[in-house]
Amino acid sequence: MTRKPLAILAGALLAVTAACTAPGSTPAAPAGSGAGGGATGSITIGIKFDQPGLGLKEGSGYSGFDVEVAKFVASELGYSANQITWKEAPSAQRETLIEGGQVQLVFATYSITDARKQRVSFAGPYFIAGQDLLVRADDTSITGPDALNGKKLCSVTGSTSAKKIKDTYSQGVDLQELDTYSKCVTALAAGTLDAVTTDNVILAGYAAQDQYKGKLKVVGKTFSTERYGVGLKKGDTALCTKVNTAIAKMVSSGAWQTALDKTVGPSGFKPSGDNPPKADPCS
Repeated sequence: MTRKPLAILAGALLAVTAACTAPGSTPAAPAGSGAGGGATGSITIGIKFDQPGLGLKEGSGYSGFDVEVAKFVASELGYSANQITWKEAPSAQRETLIEGGQVQLVFATYSITDARKQRVSFAGPYFIAGQDLLVRADDTSITGPDALNGKKLCSVTGSTSAKKIKDTYSQGVDLQELDTYSKCVTALAAGTLDAVTTDNVILAGYAAQDQYKGKLKVVGKTFSTERYGVGLKKGDTALCTKVNTAIAKMVSSGAWQTALDKTVGPSGFKPSGDNPPKADPCS
């Protein structure tokens, strides 16, 4: 009895295996997996779910300027649309989501600040906004942040917007915190609050919603500069550089302006002349 045919077959199989996986090589990774998505070839991106014009979940779809920028960047990193998982990123949870690896990137009207840089890194900025006030359309008493003493002012948990007004402009303001801006706006329209504060582009999106048209208005007196960045794992300069390159391409190609016109434009909001901004160096 001979075993040579079996030995020959086994040798052939080993040769094929060696040819497919040479010493020191790794199997081909899915598209984009080297950009933070891991071996699954997918990426999880944090956005707001309740900000019209910026990050809004409607049924199973997502819309807004932040969403459009995120999709462009993800595409440049090698991810197709069906490789993106969208995760809600409320203001108070953004750092925790990044630190815990639950998201790889956050596009959620995320202002770049020194305090936040202690926990996460930022690419960008990709947009410049300014803090303002949203009030009822018939309210003539609130003309700016210094006219809020005795008024009920709402912002979201984890945001510094309302505290900035109390510390700098109106020490007698009554601060109210809710977990989403949409709840603040609902309470404002119902008359249980007097004003909502956050960035002007966010407020304009709410004022333009059908249920609030003619009922709410943006005061139009900005009193800060808010630089929206892309949150990512602290110290990941490689990913930061890739994101900045993608944003620069979005701007130069005209896709940035097209996305802004499509999403924020219908509210009538006009961005400041600082837009589109130049990205900061990655560190």
